[in-house]
Amino acid sequence: MTATAPVSAAGSRDLPHPAREEIRLEDVLHALSEPMRLGIVRELAAGAGELSCSDFELPVTKSTTTHHFRVLREAGLIWQLYRGTAKMNGLRGDDLEELFPGLLDSVLTAADRQAARRGQE
Repeated sequence: MTATAPVSAAGSRDLPHPAREEIRLEDVLHALSEPMRLGIVRELAAGAGELSCSDFELPVTKSTTTHHFRVLREAGLIWQLYRGTAKMNGLRGDDLEELFPGLLDSVLTAADRQAARRGQE
């Protein structure tokens, strides 16, 4: 888990996360290339903190939703940890900014502009 992720309680179910130095640009870009995953990242970036998986209204099955969150976590875009029965998600903005300055902001700005053009905002 990265230093920017919250510390989970003892005995909780820990999920594997890449360390900051293991995050690769190709993995980040691949994860962001899928519209649903990009939407999850946009929602996390717009919020003020962490959201549970159930806070996202995705038009796919639970297993597909789990897949999308796993891809984002394994790429290093988000951290996930369990709080009770809820799986909480947060953006690894500090890690991404340190590794790839301006990348996430640029992608999110472009995604917002695209959504506005398509009337999805």
